[in-house]
Amino acid sequence: MAKKEVTVEQKLRALYDLQLIDSRVDEIRNVRGELPLEVEDLEDEVAGLNKRLDKLNNDLDVIDEGIKNKKNLIEEAKALIKKYGEQQKNVRNNREYNSLSKEMEFQELEIQLAEKHIKEHKAQIVQKNEIINQTKTKLGERNEHLGHKKGELDAILAETEKEEQALISKSEDYQKEIEDRLIKAYKRIRNNVKNGLAVVPIERGASGGSFFTIPPQVQMEIASRKKIITDEHSGRILVDQELAREEKEKMETLFSKL
Repeated sequence: MAKKEVTVEQKLRALYDLQLIDSRVDEIRNVRGELPLEVEDLEDEVAGLNKRLDKLNNDLDVIDEGIKNKKNLIEEAKALIKKYGEQQKNVRNNREYNSLSKEMEFQELEIQLAEKHIKEHKAQIVQKNEIINQTKTKLGERNEHLGHKKGELDAILAETEKEEQALISKSEDYQKEIEDRLIKAYKRIRNNVKNGLAVVPIERGASGGSFFTIPPQVQMEIASRKKIITDEHSGRILVDQELAREEKEKMETLFSKL
C-alpha cells in the first residue's frame, strides 16, 4: 500500500517517535537483563548438583556391596579354617598336616585383608557422606536462589509483558506511516549500533552519544527540517533538539497510558 505524502519534518518526527518506542522496548528488555541467563545458569547448576548426588549415592551402594562381599569372604574363610582344623585331626603324616596349616594361614590372611578393606570402605562411606551433606546444603541454597530469581523474573515479565506487547504493536503501526526505504535505513542503522539508537538529537553541537562536533551550517540545515541528514561518523539520522523535546513529551504521554 502506497504511503500518504508527508513532509520531511513529519518523516523526521515519525522516525524519532519510532525510535523512542523501540528504545522503550529496549529498556524493558534491559530490565530483564541477565535474569533469564542467571535462571538458566542456576537451573544447570542445580541439575549438575542433583547428578552429583545421584553418583555419590551410587558410589555408596557400590561400597556397601563391597563390604557385604568382604563379610561373606570372611565367613567363608572362617568356615574353611574350621574345616581344615577338623581335617588335621585325621591326617596320616606331617606333610598333610603342614599343607592344611598353610591353607589355614592363607585363610587367616584373607580374613585380615578383608577386614582391612572393610575398614577402608567404612572410611570411604564417612567421606562420601560428608560430601553428600555438603552437596545437599549447596543444592538447598541454589534451589532457594533459583526460586528467588524465577520469582523475580516472573514478576518482571508479568509487570512488563503487557506494556512490551503494546509498544511492539505501536512500533508496527508507526512503521506503516513511514516509507519503506526509510524503515530499511532505520533498521540497518539500529542493527549496526550497540545501543540501538538510529535517530538521535543534536546535543551540545554533536550528535547524541558522539563526541564529533557537527558544523554550524549542518546544524542549521538539521534545524530547518527540510531534508533528512545523517551523521557522517556514525551514520545515525539527526534531528534538532527542539523537535526531540516535543516528541519526547508526546511519547511520554503515550507511554503513561499503556
